[in-house]
Amino acid sequence: MEQKPTAAQPARAAKPEGNKVAGIKNAFLVILACLVVAVCLFTFWFGHESHFEEGHPIDLWGTIYKGGFIVPILQTLFLTVIVLSVERWIALSSAKGKGSIEKFVAGVKKNLQANNIAGAKDLCKKQKGVVADVVNSALTAYEEMDKNTVLTKEQKIANLQKAVEEATALQMPALQQNLPIVATLTTLGTLVGLLGTVIGMIKSFQALAASGAPDSTELSTGISEALINTAFGIATGAFAVISYNFYTNKIDNLTYAIDEVGYSIVQTFAATH
Repeated sequence: MEQKPTAAQPARAAKPEGNKVAGIKNAFLVILACLVVAVCLFTFWFGHESHFEEGHPIDLWGTIYKGGFIVPILQTLFLTVIVLSVERWIALSSAKGKGSIEKFVAGVKKNLQANNIAGAKDLCKKQKGVVADVVNSALTAYEEMDKNTVLTKEQKIANLQKAVEEATALQMPALQQNLPIVATLTTLGTLVGLLGTVIGMIKSFQALAASGAPDSTELSTGISEALINTAFGIATGAFAVISYNFYTNKIDNLTYAIDEVGYSIVQTFAATH
């Protein structure tokens, strides 16, 4: 026989379901796959003999090949940023649900003002996504507290607030998944590019320091290596920064929507009970 909650032991709202955000769980496999693609491109495409004439590059692809062994590493980082950015786009699109978040929030608040909890839950079923899941969990807790005749009003409000916080905390890791890797690549890409630049400049100075006339081939190779690695490093860092800030802003918007609806649910309960 179930024990009824007492004032000393507040009832816990039903825990929300696990997160349903789509996304790649193991980023290491993404990095590994990007490395394989980068090495294949570097070896079989950029290094193909059709891009060279007497050992000298005759087009852009051959020039990239002259960038040296740092190039496939930088390409791996660049491809990783692209893949994880696309992955986050798909994941956050599914988290957003169907339709406009702003209209959904406005609709839920309108139903709350009319004390139409069933109508608000119907909106959650139609909207789907992370925000709708969190709101639905909070509305379920609202109904449970509404039927509870044991707890005090303050305890019920505290339970509602806790239900919103638990549902939000459950979803946030899935929303932010893989973004720390993108953030790391903003700096790592630039640093690896700088390493390649330094290596290329060392080769250039070695060519200049050679006894007699400087080796023009070695000099041009060193300069190519420096410039190609600089370009890839800057491109990787810049794209990673843009991607990270863009998706962080989208996550913030989802969080603000959850906070707004959660606050409305708690305030509506406090005003009507």
